Amino acid sequence: MKFYIGSGMKNCELVNYYAKVLKEKGFIQTYDWVKNVNNDVDINDMTSYATLEKKGIIDADFVIILLPAGRGAHIELGIALGLNKKIFLCASSSLEFSLENTVAFYELPEVTKLIGTADENLAEIIKKVNK
Repeated sequence: MKFYIGSGMKNCELVNYYAKVLKEKGFIQTYDWVKNVNNDVDINDMTSYATLEKKGIIDADFVIILLPAGRGAHIELGIALGLNKKIFLCASSSLEFSLENTVAFYELPEVTKLIGTADENLAEIIKKVNK
């Protein structure tokens, strides 16, 4: 199965960890946007990256969004919802889903909210996608 991971740029290390564990379990990452994170980006680069990220979501069997996430990750969430992908929202704290922090789209039935450590969330994702 193929996966895509979206999150904010501040979560690059966590994105890499999730990807590493999933790849070790035989899953295929459709696109690794972390490799493009740097300070030397222009509008043409951004357009190219957005195209690659969109294709990564299209090609994925499931999408993981690591919270807290930025604007881009929420757009990725919207693309995944529009494509009827299986979506996992992962947080280390229930505060991410509090009324002050939540987004209405987090409550849709195709979205699975997971709260725990990276390893706990990964174990749950692997269990659910292997059903």
